[in-house]
Amino acid sequence: MSNISVSTNGAKRSTGTKGDVVLEVNDLNVSFPTDDGLVHAVRGVTYELRRGQSLGIVGESGSGKSVTSMAIMGLLPKTAQITGSARLEGDELLGLGDAELSRIRGKKISMIFQDPLTSLNPVYTVGFQLAEAVRVHYPDVSKSEARTRCIDLLDSVGIPNPQQRVDAYPHELSGGMRQRVVIAIAMANNPDVIIADEPTTALDVTVQAQVLEALEKAREEVNAALILITHDLGVIAGHTDDVLVMYAGKPVEQGTVDEIFYEPRMPYTLGLIGSLPRMDEDRNQRLTPVHGTPPSMLNLPPGCPFRPRCPMHQDICAEVEPDLMPIGPTGHVSACHFSDQLEGKAPDDVFAAVATDLSVEAEVEAAEAEAAALHAQEEEK
Repeated sequence: MSNISVSTNGAKRSTGTKGDVVLEVNDLNVSFPTDDGLVHAVRGVTYELRRGQSLGIVGESGSGKSVTSMAIMGLLPKTAQITGSARLEGDELLGLGDAELSRIRGKKISMIFQDPLTSLNPVYTVGFQLAEAVRVHYPDVSKSEARTRCIDLLDSVGIPNPQQRVDAYPHELSGGMRQRVVIAIAMANNPDVIIADEPTTALDVTVQAQVLEALEKAREEVNAALILITHDLGVIAGHTDDVLVMYAGKPVEQGTVDEIFYEPRMPYTLGLIGSLPRMDEDRNQRLTPVHGTPPSMLNLPPGCPFRPRCPMHQDICAEVEPDLMPIGPTGHVSACHFSDQLEGKAPDDVFAAVATDLSVEAEVEAAEAEAAALHAQEEEK
């Protein structure tokens, strides 16, 4: 493995001790005003991330995974209404201006976006863009030093012939190579936190494994904390320490990988696991899908957002949205009124025997329509 340290002319940044809390997010809420009302995209996300730790954030599309990280990075539009706290090594990120955040982004916290082709500028070589990521934070680094650094980075993430590839344009590289270039840019300045937003989307399985391996190497090389955002539980199982499951903009279960996969205590988590093909199951074994669709984040009805899709719902689920409650002393938490009844349950035990409750879905749709009508009346007044 090539040496990937950054020369800063003697000004070395402390990397801290593995296990120290590097990112602390507390009660993060994000809303977007629209013509139809306020969309509550993120509702009360809280977690701690330690140096060297990897956290997987999972959930269906629209659950608030990416918005959470974009809020931390300061990349949301100015119309976004953000409350709560996000502290990087004790320093508050929310509320900082773009100039202040630009000094932090890419140096202390980096983000790997979903589509590498749109993340890279098509008119500049990958080497130019890698060197720019270094020199914008360390202007004293010479062009020759930056080029050497770029070659080392490309070699570190597994790109063959880095001496030649450094002068290639993005369109001359495959999708997997482009994603590895984006990973190299993210690790260029030895950041404290790397956020990877679905980095393996649209890649075949072989290339996906190579990209994930490059991401693991990046984390190990710079001793960074990693946030891996994905909807693929298979990726989460093999590459993270802890898991945060999100639904309707809110965390519904959090724990270690083993706790989430072997002791899930939220019906939605069980549904996600049941939708995942398994190598140890019979070939003719059918998957256990979660029926229905996620709710609209505009005018959410009262109660548990997962209620219309949950076979276990009862009257209290329509009235009170459950908070995250501890499951034992380990830090495993779940937001379900009946989490104690899920001990030892498999996805088939919860979902297979019960069809979608269409009456509940209709009831929730009626409640949403009523809330929208009341909102429209208030605006008219």
